[in-house]
Amino acid sequence: MPELQRLAAAHAAALLDFERQNRVYFARFIPDRGDDYFASFAERHAQLLADQATGSDHFHLLVDDDGAVLGRFNLFDVAGGSADLGFRMAEHATGRGLATAAVARICDLARDEYGLHRLYASAALVNPGSLTVLRRNGFTAVGEVVLSGRPGIRHARDLAPGVSRSGRR
Repeated sequence: MPELQRLAAAHAAALLDFERQNRVYFARFIPDRGDDYFASFAERHAQLLADQATGSDHFHLLVDDDGAVLGRFNLFDVAGGSADLGFRMAEHATGRGLATAAVARICDLARDEYGLHRLYASAALVNPGSLTVLRRNGFTAVGEVVLSGRPGIRHARDLAPGVSRSGRR
């Protein structure tokens, strides 16, 4: 059973494998991270952990029983009770409801553990899977955006107590 875990130093090798194995797949929807990302991965991972320690960001991985990373679910730019949500799933793990369930869990963590009251997320129109995950978790469109030259939709979700996954009281 996949488990959502807070990013830790011990995840570095599995996370790097996840990024390498899915690099071509991710580039279909979002800009490629570039070779420098992989060459300096250890330093980047350490910086993520440092940022997480300050509370400015909260990073999570969806990990299978063998310790392989199935997805990343990040809350970043935490300020004033809100944050941006970003996520990506391994190609082989899509279409099974795992991302929808993980985003639901992230919304609960954001409200109950991190004290947030609102999340924002954007997805490119060429990424219908992510748009579906957001809508199934009660995110509503709040505007159009351009994501690395691609048209997208910005979403928001209220995390107030008593608000259901659909965003209704």
